[in-house]
Amino acid sequence: MSDPAVDASRPGAVPVSPAGLALDRLADHLATHRPELAVGPLRAQLIAGGKSNLTYLLRLGDREVVLRRPPLGHVLATAHDMAREFRVISALAPTEVPVPGALLLCTDPEVIGAPFFLMERVPGEVFRTRAQTDPLGDERRRALAMAMMDTLAALHSVDPSSVGLADFGRPEGYLARQVRRWAGQLDRSRSRPLPGIDELRDLLAATAPEGANAGRIVHGDYRLDNLLASADPVAVHAVLDWEMATLGDPLADLGLLLTYWDVLGGSDTAAGNPVADGLGPRAGFPTGSELIDRYAGRSDVDVGPLHWHVALGCFKLAVICEGIHYRHTLGQTLGEGFDRIGEMVAPLVAHGLTAARER
Repeated sequence: MSDPAVDASRPGAVPVSPAGLALDRLADHLATHRPELAVGPLRAQLIAGGKSNLTYLLRLGDREVVLRRPPLGHVLATAHDMAREFRVISALAPTEVPVPGALLLCTDPEVIGAPFFLMERVPGEVFRTRAQTDPLGDERRRALAMAMMDTLAALHSVDPSSVGLADFGRPEGYLARQVRRWAGQLDRSRSRPLPGIDELRDLLAATAPEGANAGRIVHGDYRLDNLLASADPVAVHAVLDWEMATLGDPLADLGLLLTYWDVLGGSDTAAGNPVADGLGPRAGFPTGSELIDRYAGRSDVDVGPLHWHVALGCFKLAVICEGIHYRHTLGQTLGEGFDRIGEMVAPLVAHGLTAARER
């Protein structure tokens, strides 16, 4: 559910801002730093919120742009980095990876209550639910899934140094650091017993591979509903949500994608859930193995055994879901469907343990 559009420039009126956005201060900031954007009435509407960063559609006179800011409350350390997201979409603009145009970064939390950035609005649809994906039919669902994998292969083929991202991360030890990072995030999100999750963390830490593919640009949360796409014709118009991007092992993107696709997308737990309802074989898309075959045919990355990376994906997504569950219990999510996200943690942990024990 979205907030109604709110007008910040009605004559003689004090603007009433949507949750998480101070429109009057935003209007003043634009007038100072991007006056060409501060034309006509400023209106805002929340178009996505609660799971991760909050996303608003801004209407600036006749122009529409998108604003991104961190979620309300309980923001984990190192997560929701606006400057990082802005930097990577700016760097990828001249490449074959489709990204929105970057317009403005503001790191001063005093302006709207948190750091934020503005980007161009890109036409397209975020395919997230069965109500959206069922009407596509088998042929277009397959084409959309393959376009998703072609775009991921294009991302992993970009030389970081060629786009000014040589210092965007530390590839050495990336996978071991991922385990430690998400273990730390887990400790800051615990609000209830989580059977098996500590065992999964310890198994991952003890068996982290070296990461022979390290040094590529990694999205960090790559999945179908982080793309703006069209179904007629099938095309990917923009990759969104770069807050966890870094330099690392591209197999981490593949492992997390398979977690969304086969683990959640093949489970009844995801039915009606805003994280994975319209994804995967359960929703009529090709299997995860078909996706990996498509990727391997268009990339020089050695896909190798992916079981450890799927286990990491399960751990990471379990921690993310637990953090969302925690924010929801505190009343700090915006939108609908978050009451069920906590149910996904247990099946993710169980599948992660199975994958981590594979040899």
